[in-house]
Amino acid sequence: MYKLSIRKILFLLPAESAHTVVSVILKIPFVSRILGKFYRFENTSLQREVFGLKFRNPIGLAAGFDKNAKLFKNLGHFGFGFIEIGTITPKAQSGNPKPRLFRLVPDQALINRMGFNNAGAAAVARRLKKRRSDFIIGANIGKNKETPNQEAFRDYEECFMALRHVVDYFVINVSSPNTPGLRELQEKEPLTKLLRHLQKLNESLSNPKPILLKIAPDLSNAHLDTIIEIVKQTKIDGIVATNTTISRAKLKTSKDILTEIGEGGLSGKPLAKRSTEIIRYLYQKSNRSFPIIGVGGIHSPADALEKLDAGASLIQLYTGFIYEGPALIKEIKRELVDR
Repeated sequence: MYKLSIRKILFLLPAESAHTVVSVILKIPFVSRILGKFYRFENTSLQREVFGLKFRNPIGLAAGFDKNAKLFKNLGHFGFGFIEIGTITPKAQSGNPKPRLFRLVPDQALINRMGFNNAGAAAVARRLKKRRSDFIIGANIGKNKETPNQEAFRDYEECFMALRHVVDYFVINVSSPNTPGLRELQEKEPLTKLLRHLQKLNESLSNPKPILLKIAPDLSNAHLDTIIEIVKQTKIDGIVATNTTISRAKLKTSKDILTEIGEGGLSGKPLAKRSTEIIRYLYQKSNRSFPIIGVGGIHSPADALEKLDAGASLIQLYTGFIYEGPALIKEIKRELVDR
């Protein structure tokens, strides 16, 4: 139903407008609950325990779809095992000028340069206070655009402290290509300092939260070796692999269209192979010493299994969810059960 009719209508709209329409529809009373009855499928064999949390299934929604924690209740009806909100910054910010989200239909991909548009940590925390406790919510956090990198740790700390009582885990986003200079925080010295600071803060709490690091797919193997070393030194709980890519290699979309779109992070099918390569490399090179959430180019059950077989403990959807619809979640779960 989704691909035959709903997607065709939504794809007539600009990408960000379509997202707004979907958000409004999902918030209509009972709509998501009724739709969810067609897509929900659970089985005890799907349950996972990862970094101390119990997931009812290993399929999550990646950060970026529910930036401000307005839709997680509605999206939960589609059968996700967890939802990652954000990216959230300390202060509200409007993000980059529109248009800033683009479809590459021939490639089953998206390019975005949203720029961490969100309502700010305090507003999101207030919204999450009344959430039910049996559904896992992660918070993807970042720094405000105007915050210099040498002060970035204060932004991450502020987000962490504001959200620590209302989310189940944190993802440190230093890998988005859409905030100027942010990826410089992936370098060894600043990244180690940032993660050590947050871990020290975390360990002082009576109820510490799992902390994960989201990395770019554009890192070399040598840089991945450094990431493994940092994870072990700082004792964070895992990696999210991967964020969007700045690469435009081997795309079917014409160069003229890509030039017209301009900068931004690419997600979807073109990212699938590289994301899986990174998962496998981290898993093997680290000797399975930390969990990995695999994300990037999952558009089918086969794509999901590839990520899990490469070493991911959990997976996340985003672009595949937009192109394939909520049926994809059920299809992946059925495939996992049939295994």
